[in-house]
Amino acid sequence: MDERSENVRKCDMDCNMGSVERNMECGMRSAAISRRTKETDIQMTFTLDGAGKAEVQTGIGFLDHMLDGFARHGFFDLECKVNGDLQVDGHHTVEDTGIVLGTAIKEALGDKKGIRRYGSFILPMDDALALCAIDLSGRPYFDFQCQFPTEKVGELDCALVKEFFYAVSYTAGMNLHIRMLAGKNSHHMIEAIFKAFAKALDEATGFDERITGVLSTKGSL
Repeated sequence: MDERSENVRKCDMDCNMGSVERNMECGMRSAAISRRTKETDIQMTFTLDGAGKAEVQTGIGFLDHMLDGFARHGFFDLECKVNGDLQVDGHHTVEDTGIVLGTAIKEALGDKKGIRRYGSFILPMDDALALCAIDLSGRPYFDFQCQFPTEKVGELDCALVKEFFYAVSYTAGMNLHIRMLAGKNSHHMIEAIFKAFAKALDEATGFDERITGVLSTKGSL
C-alpha cells in the first residue's frame, strides 16, 4: 500500500469520524456522516434514490458547482457543509470531501443486493469528452488519465480533481477509471468528469430485477 492509500485509510478510520447512519426505511438508501479532524469539519447527507437536489458549501465555489452537477445528473440528493483550512490551501478540503462522499456512497449502498454493480458513461461537454467506468466490487482501484491545460479553475487547483476521486474510490471500495478522451478547456473537462461519474454511478447503483442477491460468484461484494 502506497503512502497516499495509507493516508486515506487512516482518515477513513479516524476516531473523529463521528456518526455514520444509514436510513433504509421505505427502501431509502441514504447516509448521514459527520467527520471532524484538525484540518476539516464536514457534515454530509447523501441519498442514492433522490431527485437531484443539492445544497453544498465547501468554501471553494467551483467545487460546489461540480458537486451540485454531480447530484443533479445522477439524481442523488446531497447536502454538504465543509469548514476547511483554506488559509493553507484547498487540498485538505477537497480530499476530505472526497473521503466523506466515498464513505457515504458505501454506507448508502448497504449490502448491494440487486444492484447492477457496473456502470459506465461517456459524456460530452463542448470540446471535452470524458469517460468514466465503475465497478462496485468492494475492491478499490483508481486510474486517472487526464491532463488539464491550466493550473486552476476559479479557486480549485486542477491537480486536486485527481485527489478527490482517488479518495472517493478508496473509501467507497470501488474500481474507478476516468479518462479524458478529448478536451481543451479545463472547466469543461472537469465538469464532464463529474457528470460522467454521476451517470456511471447512477447506473451501477441501480437495481436489476434479474439479479437475486449480489452480482458476484463469491456471494458478496
